[in-house]
Amino acid sequence: MKIVTKNLSAIKKYLEDKRRQIERRISSLKSEDPFNDTTRLSDNAASDTEAREEVGHERVEAIKNELMIQLTNLKRVLSKVGIGKYGYCGNCGNKIEAARLKVFPMAEYCLSCEKKKEKK
Repeated sequence: MKIVTKNLSAIKKYLEDKRRQIERRISSLKSEDPFNDTTRLSDNAASDTEAREEVGHERVEAIKNELMIQLTNLKRVLSKVGIGKYGYCGNCGNKIEAARLKVFPMAEYCLSCEKKKEKK
């Protein structure tokens, strides 16, 4: 399975678009975080408001952390594209199944290694 250059450029474009989308979402989360509201500091909020702000902040942080993990994985896959290692398993070095890459272009492991990884 040699990835055709035309397909590789389409995959790279998809991955770059996905990277930009995640980066925009991370940036937009800042405005959703109640702790970034500067008027909050001078407000003597009731305990229920404070609790709601705390929950809102934790929610934003959880989403941001998940997106950062996705972004890190995406950058790793893009670097593989750049060095010509895209489509090869990061564990065993074998080619990742074309059908798997078609469904999940960010796959870093062949199906066999992914299953082994999940069992751990």
